[in-house]
Amino acid sequence: MLDYAIELEAYDAQIGSLLAALEESGEAKKTLIIVTSDHGMPFPRVKGHTYDDAHHIPFIVAWPGRVGRPGGRAAEFVSFIDLAPTFLELFDVNGSAQGMAPITGRSIADLLSGQAKADRGFVIVGRERNDVLARPGSPAGLGYPTRAIRAGSLFYVQNFAPDRWPCGNPELGLKDTDASPSKTLVTERGESDPFWQHAYGKRPAEQLFDIGKDPDCVTNLAGQPAYAANLSALRAQLMFELKRQEDPRALGRGDTFDQYPSPRVGGTEGPPNRKAKKKAQP
Repeated sequence: MLDYAIELEAYDAQIGSLLAALEESGEAKKTLIIVTSDHGMPFPRVKGHTYDDAHHIPFIVAWPGRVGRPGGRAAEFVSFIDLAPTFLELFDVNGSAQGMAPITGRSIADLLSGQAKADRGFVIVGRERNDVLARPGSPAGLGYPTRAIRAGSLFYVQNFAPDRWPCGNPELGLKDTDASPSKTLVTERGESDPFWQHAYGKRPAEQLFDIGKDPDCVTNLAGQPAYAANLSALRAQLMFELKRQEDPRALGRGDTFDQYPSPRVGGTEGPPNRKAKKKAQP
């Protein structure tokens, strides 16, 4: 955690340097600044997983004279897919967006002005693939397909392939979780340890958590009668939205994602080395 805290301090210092440069150049008042992060800390059950800590990330916006009152906060559900329609609404002066395909996300320009208008009662998150080398089983390696919906304090997760390992095959190093002291500690405990099972064990087809009472998503409420109505409602809402967005997983064509080629399969990764290519030329 101390290593992670140092990274946060370094990131904060870099942002401070950028803001100072904008002020010195006189461009600060003309610049919309958005500060956010990758999806979650590089710890077990966080980055690369479908739990609240992986998707509850910082989202800070600054635009002097254009964004609500200084220091104002909005407790709303927003997603990265909302950025494109926001930019188009704020900056598409010449109508260049005309003729584009419909955008799934919703503009948050109303939030930035401090006058929320749209109903943002839920947000959808999901995952398909991360480290394909950890997933033998198809020409490109299999992912771990999940979709989830957060509505109010409830977080519902649907695992489309619960027979798969969520972090990759344990024999290959659980590569869907970044290396860290916490990962080393948990993996050394072995599969019989409850912490190992929470982090890397196979998961049921459905999970339901009450973030208000269980922010770490430890207690699965999917099988409790008291939450049966909530489970059914969130499942229906999630599938409705996924079908509306034509998600192949919701339309029975989930194997589409499993067949995408990967540039890392077969021992290659990324473009060829430029120096080697230049050296091979006559």
